[in-house]
Amino acid sequence: MQFLDDSLLPENQQALVIQVAPYGPEFLPGDSDDIPVTMAEQVQKAVDCWNAGATVLHVHVREADGRGSKRISMFNEMLARLRDAVPDMLLQVGGSISFAPEGEGNDAKWLNDDTRHMLAELTPKPDQVTIAINTNQMNICELLSADDVAGTSLAQPELQEAYREMWIPSGPAFVAEHLKRLQANGIQPHFMLADVGQLETVERLIRRGVYTGPLVLNWVGIGGGADGPNPRNMMEFVNRCPDNAVLTIESIMRNVLPLNTMAIAMGLHVRVGIEDNLWGRKGERMTSVQQVEQMVRIARELHREVATGAQARAIYRIGEHYASADETLAQLGYAPNRKPGTRGATLRLAA
Repeated sequence: MQFLDDSLLPENQQALVIQVAPYGPEFLPGDSDDIPVTMAEQVQKAVDCWNAGATVLHVHVREADGRGSKRISMFNEMLARLRDAVPDMLLQVGGSISFAPEGEGNDAKWLNDDTRHMLAELTPKPDQVTIAINTNQMNICELLSADDVAGTSLAQPELQEAYREMWIPSGPAFVAEHLKRLQANGIQPHFMLADVGQLETVERLIRRGVYTGPLVLNWVGIGGGADGPNPRNMMEFVNRCPDNAVLTIESIMRNVLPLNTMAIAMGLHVRVGIEDNLWGRKGERMTSVQQVEQMVRIARELHREVATGAQARAIYRIGEHYASADETLAQLGYAPNRKPGTRGATLRLAA
């Protein structure tokens, strides 16, 4: 991504897309007053986040007992209700479905490939399904302090052990097949990337024609196998993104606010919600809605417009698909593939 002399001026920046993750599948209902459990409560939480200014909803679902649901039927019901309740909100299903342990002390595992592929068959279909790239450690506890998890189930040693040992199964065969199925069904993949190496893998998938669509992605700076919440890591990732990528900054606990403030100033997009962070000021809980409202206030102080649902849909290029690797590279702002016999740098040439 390039920064010109006028890139920090808000009138030259895209409207801010606020992504919200209010369902927190790693937490249990007693961990916070902000965890919706019934289907009606989960839908109302989406409405409240929409009214506060969020335009992208990261969707997980809970069963009646408060555990994270792994049933496709529950996701179908949730999506149908959300389409009625927040018709202009972009619906982004978490590609892990739910990685919460099924019982106390059990491993925190993602579902198998066949089950995750079924996300391409959801009805009604979501706008997006998130996808991780490359099998990788996902130790969400590495950066958590005792203060971060105080009063939650993650303070229990057996649950911390489960989440500490969590990893993402996302090898080449799964990724290629999942991208194929999502694209065939008109669902946009939202890439959740932990470092520049994973971004390079996505670029190779694009150059080889495996993925031919917009590049909409999160930099996931949560440590534990991903980049840590270091501004230098974030800036290197920003530097490596092509010009027309749509980049959202995602972090963990009280790192969310400073990194999101940087993102808003730079013209990037933000993610908030209790899946990532429970806190405002040290020791003071903050709800998902309050976190959305905070992003809106900061954007207004910086004179940056907050996206409407229609603007978010246009920025994310929902529904776009490209005919070839060459067209995808050109649309995203990557240099073209090398043609036979070409030496030196591959240049973008005017049509």
